[in-house]
Amino acid sequence: MEILVLAILAVVVIALATAIAPKINIAGPLILVLVGVGVGLLPFVEVPEIDPELILVGVLPPLLYSAAVALPAIEFRRDFGPIAGLSFLLVILSSIVLGFFFVLVIPGLNPALAVALGAILSPTDAVATSIVKRLGVSGRVVTMLEGESLLNDATALVLLRTMVAAAALASAGAAAEDSVGVGFLPAFAWGVLVAVVVGAIIGYLNLRLRSLIRHSAANTAIGFVIPFVAYLPTEELGGSGLVAAVVAGIVTGQGSARWFTPEQRRADEHNWRTIELMLEGAVFLLMGLELKQIVEGNIQNHDGLGTGIGIALGALAIVLAVRSAYVAVMVWLQSRRARGRQRTRLERIGERIDEMASTTAAGEPREPADDRRTQRRIASMRERVARAMRDLNYYQASPLGWKHGVIIVWAGMRGVVTLAAAQTLPRETPERELLIFIAFAVAIGSLMLQGFTLPWLVRLLRLGSPADSRLERAEQSELDDELRTAAVTAMADPKLRRRDGQPFPDELVERVGSRLASPPDDETTSSARDVLELRLVLIEAMRRRLNQLSSGGQYSTPALRHALAELDADQLSLELRLGDDD
Repeated sequence: MEILVLAILAVVVIALATAIAPKINIAGPLILVLVGVGVGLLPFVEVPEIDPELILVGVLPPLLYSAAVALPAIEFRRDFGPIAGLSFLLVILSSIVLGFFFVLVIPGLNPALAVALGAILSPTDAVATSIVKRLGVSGRVVTMLEGESLLNDATALVLLRTMVAAAALASAGAAAEDSVGVGFLPAFAWGVLVAVVVGAIIGYLNLRLRSLIRHSAANTAIGFVIPFVAYLPTEELGGSGLVAAVVAGIVTGQGSARWFTPEQRRADEHNWRTIELMLEGAVFLLMGLELKQIVEGNIQNHDGLGTGIGIALGALAIVLAVRSAYVAVMVWLQSRRARGRQRTRLERIGERIDEMASTTAAGEPREPADDRRTQRRIASMRERVARAMRDLNYYQASPLGWKHGVIIVWAGMRGVVTLAAAQTLPRETPERELLIFIAFAVAIGSLMLQGFTLPWLVRLLRLGSPADSRLERAEQSELDDELRTAAVTAMADPKLRRRDGQPFPDELVERVGSRLASPPDDETTSSARDVLELRLVLIEAMRRRLNQLSSGGQYSTPALRHALAELDADQLSLELRLGDDD
């Protein structure tokens, strides 16, 4: 009964903090941390010890899966290079630099454990990154931060396990230390490979299975277990279960437009938004509640908090310094991609493809099969050049400047992954209480310092200009024109049929095609039902065209998802008018 009461209170606190946050202009997670700290410091409150495996297995997979489902895949593909660098190279670099620092300031600390603590502090957090979404920062910056926080956990956790194992084998001498670097790369490569394969398979099976289940409640229930279905077998095979959950989420998010019904997409969106809100809020609330226990443990075992706080401040400064240097180089390299030389090279390639097509057309007649293969090859090359040109347009329309680099650096907060990973250190680890306190102090300090000042920094840098919103409206209008054209083309098709296979009256097709208007007020007549049926068929035609456009990179993911949501809403409204019980 007591646990039930606490759970009810937690849900109420999370809901109230989320509702109040916009009114006082403070991110909800930060409010929850403060509430947790305040409640945890009360003398009559006893916080039960939370098993870190509960967070690693029970909380992180659904959180990362939910974020991955909503990840803009087109933009993620375009910036995969810098995202991979932030997720792998920056984590390794930060861990090594922090390892040197910890060896210097913590006497007698094993170097492998020092790097392990560096790995704990290096990854940014997907939960903490949620603060950035509410600030109106450039969509490209948000995508890079989301992608980094979704993928860097694998690097950090594999490095942590490798270093803890090396520390346990320290008594074996140099052989164990020599095997650290050799063992990490194969373990990381295997972990990512297994995660990608298992996650992709689970995501595809999720799409196919749920597309066959029309019962909404049963469909939702299956969706809830997908993150764990991807996580558990991957961990058993020695892979990264968190990355598997992310891959399953990306596959599901990209395939939902094709495989799911509008009801399923709408239900998934609302259900996962609620789950994300509760789990995210619970994590931040727990961070604040655990402060008292960690502080008391360090006071008893390390004669106060001065040592731990001093080391944590130094570690946080190093993390920010290393991140600043890396991001500066990354922004400079990305700025080179948007220069005109690449456009000239692509234009020349396009000219050579046109010459090849002209030469092929003017050459000697060939077998029809050979001619079709040649045409498909030329069309494929043109599509690749067109996609590269659209990517270049994206880089030039959304360039990364020093201001964006500042936001990328300052938005790299630490959070629940750091806390959960720190508590997985073996109980016999020397200075374990101090290491956990350092991780906690860095996570809380990063979240408070960077989280509270990030809105002020965004306003100071004057990011998010009105031109961005005008560009989004123009893109949305262009996409709407594409879909209307698809609807008009569908009406010109002589094979146009109702959903039951019967043809539409010619005068109805002509009338609707002339203005694509709303149905008449009297919806009880057969003519009115024909109008509704025709509009449903046209929506399907527009959705097919939307799926084709989604793979070419011509439109941004937000524009595509907005158009899909409009089509879904129209279809649900029309089916409700028709009294469709399917």
